[in-house]
Amino acid sequence: MDGMSFRPGDLVHVRTLGTGVIRELRNGGRCLVDIKGRALLVGVDQLTPVASAPRRRGAEPVRGDSPAAPDTGQPRAGRSLDLHGKTVAEAVEALDVFLNDMILDGQAEVRIVHGRSRGRIKAAIHKRLRETPPVRHFRLDPGNPGVTIVSF
Repeated sequence: MDGMSFRPGDLVHVRTLGTGVIRELRNGGRCLVDIKGRALLVGVDQLTPVASAPRRRGAEPVRGDSPAAPDTGQPRAGRSLDLHGKTVAEAVEALDVFLNDMILDGQAEVRIVHGRSRGRIKAAIHKRLRETPPVRHFRLDPGNPGVTIVSF
């Protein structure tokens, strides 16, 4: 498969390294691939496309998804990231790892808890979300301006 067959946001398996998401295509048959929050430059000859992720849900939660966990309107455990107490650099690094895991898990929507204080972490998180190709949309939670809702 040549580099023209891959696109940013595609899930791929990198030989000996694991599964990741293509962040961008580069010249010379290389791709920047995000694997567990780490960006790696990999030749397309090392990539294998991964079958599409599990069925993606729409923006609205699906009721009856899990009989053991009724839908309360709040995210289920594992679908949110709390960045309280982190520096800006730590928050951005944690966000990269979290987004990669959630994309590979096939999540359609996640929540990032950044708080409302001076807004430095929120600004850095929103900047990183704009730079991340698989992110289709993000918005502040209308009920809590300290939370950003991200849709893939």
